[in-house]
Amino acid sequence: MATSTVAVVILNYNGRSFLEQFLPSVIAHSAGNKIIVADNASTDNSVDWLKSKYPAIALIELPTNMGYAGGYNRALAQVKADYYVLLNSDVEVTPNWITPIVQLLDNQPQIAACQPKLLAYHNRNLFEYAGGSGGFLDYLGYAFCRGRIFDSCEVDTGQYNDNRAIGWASGACLFVRATVFHQLGGFDELFFAHFEEIDLCWRIQLAGRQVYYCADSAVFHVGGGTLPVTSPFKTYLNYRNNLAMLYKNLPDDKVWSIILQRLVLDGVSAIRFLPKADFKNIWAIIRAHFVFYAMVPKLHKKRLPSIIDYPKTIYLKSIIWEYFVKGKKSFDKL
Repeated sequence: MATSTVAVVILNYNGRSFLEQFLPSVIAHSAGNKIIVADNASTDNSVDWLKSKYPAIALIELPTNMGYAGGYNRALAQVKADYYVLLNSDVEVTPNWITPIVQLLDNQPQIAACQPKLLAYHNRNLFEYAGGSGGFLDYLGYAFCRGRIFDSCEVDTGQYNDNRAIGWASGACLFVRATVFHQLGGFDELFFAHFEEIDLCWRIQLAGRQVYYCADSAVFHVGGGTLPVTSPFKTYLNYRNNLAMLYKNLPDDKVWSIILQRLVLDGVSAIRFLPKADFKNIWAIIRAHFVFYAMVPKLHKKRLPSIIDYPKTIYLKSIIWEYFVKGKKSFDKL
């Protein structure tokens, strides 16, 4: 039986400092696999530094910054492998991080995408915000993880050391079958960045495949390397793209009722910025909704002809209610 080929593709945008810090761990622990850096038109001398320090590393230079979605779509169109590993530049990998996931994908062809355990780089016993031990959505489209609900990150005590189906795999370290990625058209470039991997994972499940978490592989993620948590642009992308994802993938009979509920809840969530007089983030939420409504005609063309149900991984309760009202701060309490 032929050995599966793996390409580790790091999308870089002005991340020279992260490449300096973390590329050595990727090289040290990815022997036998392709390593490629795709540069999204950086302006921080990343490309010249990479050519000088690591001339053997394959480099794809993109002409403009196309965001996470467009950048990876353009880069992966040029990469031949059975499995892609989409790896953020701010991730420290560990020994044997690739093999367990490749074995899982080889042995279970229904799995189309997978993530390792994501731990916090600066607090290494905590699950990391952007992925934890696998992501989920509630029925209103709010994302959470095993190991992280809203801002509550759990300590990793081995409580999630199992391989299992999940709702979405983190784009910080995303393993995906190349054939499935291209069959589904890759990431939706309307998203630019944020929620594009969750949208892809939802579409993977609508296509009858699975998304998985593999506990036998672990990496450490810094997080917020490109856009800080407080960035109004990040807020705008998160709210806009969450709505876009919902419109594209919700069951036919639930689309507008859910969007209406989100309109109300997103308005309530904007209140948290009032005590700090953070009007830029408040405006980002308002703008996200207006731009989403303008996007609806384009999004409508991307919907499947008939979507009749949620994927089995959707949490059919409100994570807001469970967390803020019932006080359930960890995944195992849900």
